[in-house]
Amino acid sequence: MKFTEKLWLKILLIAVIFLQIKIKAQQTEIKLNAAFVPLTMLNIAVEKPLNKKLSIQAEGFISPWKSLYGKNMQIYMGTLEGRYYFDEVMKKWYIGAYGSVTAFNIQKWNYLRSAVVYDSNGNPELLSNGNVRLTERYQKGLAFTIGVSGGYHFRINDQLGLDIYAGIGATQSIYKGYYKDNNERYDSAQNWNKSGEVIPTRGGVMVTYKLK
Repeated sequence: MKFTEKLWLKILLIAVIFLQIKIKAQQTEIKLNAAFVPLTMLNIAVEKPLNKKLSIQAEGFISPWKSLYGKNMQIYMGTLEGRYYFDEVMKKWYIGAYGSVTAFNIQKWNYLRSAVVYDSNGNPELLSNGNVRLTERYQKGLAFTIGVSGGYHFRINDQLGLDIYAGIGATQSIYKGYYKDNNERYDSAQNWNKSGEVIPTRGGVMVTYKLK
């Protein structure tokens, strides 16, 4: 499976179409995550009530930057979440369960700095000028997450509100790792690397607007 920008664009297109479906149900809310706006990342959502206690939310997260402050930071994520409100739908405390699919081209936190490149014998590689080869590394792939969330929904007035939330999930990833100086693979896997971890995967402060 070749991982290209065309795949990312298809995933983004599907997410945008899904989020822009015209929903006429009363109390449907559209949301913008204010926490990511200063980081030039877009996180939008649509939440629709199912009954007095339950709702469903479709969410998209986009970080389109091939390079942000010199680091790979491309992320396209789609999330579907079910919520249970203890008081009344879209009011006060709630818990939820969600699933996410993510396409990424990023640098993991432990690959942000340049490191020595070693040859197959374990010796540092040398450049043509005799210097030791140093470079950063980045990862491209897909991630699948299932998790639980919780939050509090404030009402400011009849249409505006705030949704403060966080979620933690079990994430399974398939990816390929590359050197930044020549875009060749640094990992020894013949096809995809695989990894699994339990980490925080979502959160923020959503400004909400109720449609009429």
